[in-house]
Amino acid sequence: MESSWNVTALSPLPKLVNPILIEGMPGIGNVAKIAADFLAQELHAKPLFDFFSYSFPSSVFVNENSLIELPTITLYCKSFNDKKQRDILLLVGDLQPTDEQSSYTFCEVVLDVIQKLNCKEIITLGGIGLQKMPKKPAVYCSGNDGESISQYKREMDIKTNLYGVVGPIMGVSGVLLGMAGKRKIPAVCLLAETYAHPMYLGVKSAQQLVSLLAKKFNLGVKVEKLNREIKEIEEELLKRTDDMQKVASSKIAGGSKELEYIG
Repeated sequence: MESSWNVTALSPLPKLVNPILIEGMPGIGNVAKIAADFLAQELHAKPLFDFFSYSFPSSVFVNENSLIELPTITLYCKSFNDKKQRDILLLVGDLQPTDEQSSYTFCEVVLDVIQKLNCKEIITLGGIGLQKMPKKPAVYCSGNDGESISQYKREMDIKTNLYGVVGPIMGVSGVLLGMAGKRKIPAVCLLAETYAHPMYLGVKSAQQLVSLLAKKFNLGVKVEKLNREIKEIEEELLKRTDDMQKVASSKIAGGSKELEYIG
């Protein structure tokens, strides 16, 4: 099947040291997006590729300068120039693919790109929506490889008894795991508990994810900055995600059904 995705290179391909992909797209509480955006900003990650599809919702953003912006999905890279330090790839975006076929073809395209960068491991991020706001959000781990899950459980303060806690993991955070498994690429998903309200931002949940990732990969980011900076990005983040979900929901179900997923 011919891909409906256009991939634009933004800079020359770097030579990376044992890179790992961290995916963080919009989802419940925007937990994954907040975490991935924060890491990209704090690590001063360099944009490598943009992904575009005509299946995107037919709308644009209006920014603070009253100029329009198309929604974007971008792959960033942080090279530490240290043979002892793993380099990081970050997949972030304004939206997720809006239908099943786009989600699968997008994940295939992403896998093609990261394999060219010699990336052999993936972490996807997401949220688990609860009816009450968690005081200390727990983080759960699933994946396509039992050995990887066991390794993360040993190294992180996480839970692995996810069966029965959530239903299907939908969207890129789930599909990317499955498609990576078909290519024998180990991949895990870190899901942080959050409050399942459409206007709630899961900053504490994102902090949990960032803290775990920063410790495991020695990233040296100051997680507490999330609390200080969230006020600056809250309004724009909520507006962008809410607008995109409304348009996508209308496109998928004629406006009769909301777009919902774990991820």
